[in-house]
Amino acid sequence: MIILRRCLILLLPLVAGCQHAAMHAVPDEAVSIMTFNVENLFDNVDDPGKDDRTYLPLAAKQNAAHRAACNEIGVDRWREQCLYWDWSDALVERKLALLAQTILQINDGRGPDILALQEVENVSILNRLRHEYLQAAAYREPVLIEGTDLRGIDVAFLTRLAVVGDAKLHPLNFDEQFAERVADTRGILQATFELPGGDLLTGFAVHFPAPFHPTEMRIAAYENLTALLAALPAERPAFAAGDFNTTSAENRDKNMLARFVRPQWTVAHELGCGENCRGTSYYARDDSWSFLDMILWSPPRAGAASWDIQPGSIRIANEFEEQRQADGTPKRFDGVTMRGVSDHWPMILTLEQRRN
Repeated sequence: MIILRRCLILLLPLVAGCQHAAMHAVPDEAVSIMTFNVENLFDNVDDPGKDDRTYLPLAAKQNAAHRAACNEIGVDRWREQCLYWDWSDALVERKLALLAQTILQINDGRGPDILALQEVENVSILNRLRHEYLQAAAYREPVLIEGTDLRGIDVAFLTRLAVVGDAKLHPLNFDEQFAERVADTRGILQATFELPGGDLLTGFAVHFPAPFHPTEMRIAAYENLTALLAALPAERPAFAAGDFNTTSAENRDKNMLARFVRPQWTVAHELGCGENCRGTSYYARDDSWSFLDMILWSPPRAGAASWDIQPGSIRIANEFEEQRQADGTPKRFDGVTMRGVSDHWPMILTLEQRRN
């Protein structure tokens, strides 16, 4: 029965989305990069020291200590999830299957060559996604270093490319006035990949402080990222991908990208993002779209650039029907109906090797 159930869970999204996979093949001598906030990719095992009580089976929630902890949560929706969601084996399998279909909708059903992920609980659940649901992608061992985020969510990479040297997780440095907020932040994950032909590419996976934190914390995060870029060899191309949590309102009011990004980076979606590219995240309360999720590109600061962004490749990957609500906005995963995928849409682009 377990095998049959898993097959049914997998087949539903695969049938729905398979017609799109061939539409977005990546040519030879090119490398595709995707960033995807997978919205609470948790297993259903209690991880001591992490605030993962929402993501437990209902049977494990029937005690006074659990109910008391949940009732301390101030946001109604989060409190109800903590108390009543049944994060069962079947639900975890469904979540993994839906994420896999979203990832495999590009590149002839193989997914991107480099995938930057946010909101992953641990390497164990990421390996389940890789082994059981993303076999077609042929990804190598995940790149994930456990951070100190109180919820237990981490940033990670999956890739088909060889990883050169050791990955590093750089904690973000903030002013002392934000010391009490640091527990709700993630570091910057740095890894270097070997491109076809032997060139090296350094990537940074990020998940900046959430919008309810002060703008100064995101400014500090951008400054941390800029310092890491400056520390690379001048001939090294680099990218940063992830959830930067900079809303359209904050960017408009504080001029964030112009002040802290564009001097060093190219903002990929500003080069062009196809039709209906309003943003990767939607905030219903004020009816606004934002590019919380971005890919930033930095060619070598010295020497000739041998790789660059392929014109026309930048887009939002949202053609899988489970990703969209009826009004065309992102459809977050629902732990009761087991429908939806994430409240974020993935961003994708392709790097192409320049020819002399």
